Amino acid sequence: MAVNIDTVYQRVLALANKEQRGYITPQEFNLFANHAQMEIFEQYFYDLNQFLKAPGNNTSHSDVDDMLYEKLQFLEKTDDTTTISSYTSNPAGLKVLPNYVYRVNKVSFNNIDCEILNTKDFNNVKNGGPLIKPTAQRPVVNISNSQAISCLAPENVTPTEIIYFKTPSKAQWAYVIVNEKPLWNPALSVNFELHPSEEVELVYKILKLAGINIKSPEVVQVAQALETNQVQQEKQ
Repeated sequence: MAVNIDTVYQRVLALANKEQRGYITPQEFNLFANHAQMEIFEQYFYDLNQFLKAPGNNTSHSDVDDMLYEKLQFLEKTDDTTTISSYTSNPAGLKVLPNYVYRVNKVSFNNIDCEILNTKDFNNVKNGGPLIKPTAQRPVVNISNSQAISCLAPENVTPTEIIYFKTPSKAQWAYVIVNEKPLWNPALSVNFELHPSEEVELVYKILKLAGINIKSPEVVQVAQALETNQVQQEKQ
């Protein structure tokens, strides 16, 4: 279940207009909404990396990891052989990841996980001797900056499965004009593609951006305080 975009919009409007600080248009809201959504999504990977590096209690780290993975799994998808075969190819004949792939989590060839290597290590393996050459039981893969996929098992092959985290769909509060006022059109709207628990965080982040836009320090301060309290509660 995604986060309902109208629920977030109405809460943002209610908080912003509580002291008659200004009105947020649908166009402005949509712009702020997508900025906030991507900020939250990208923070998952930063937080996960930080917690994995931090020493300390394994149990508490496990709880945080589980929470982050649960949120990430909301956007974890799998492309099979049929879908991968439809990817475009670069001049070298390598398949190129589509734009909707934000970060690759796992690559498989014939149900065997490929070892994901950086370009240097991949080239060393590719040009190395028999002891380090990849095999069908030990395939390797490299994904370049241009999103081109190089897979060896032992020669060039195309992966048969890619598990990845997709970029969240662009949120959109769509509307029709009724009596000179925008009225929500759920049929054309696109909800936030984030875990339902992120609804409050979305409201606070969008409110903060709106406060900056309408030049209201009070709204920014309120949003910042609410967001800080939310973060502290999540870390307890």
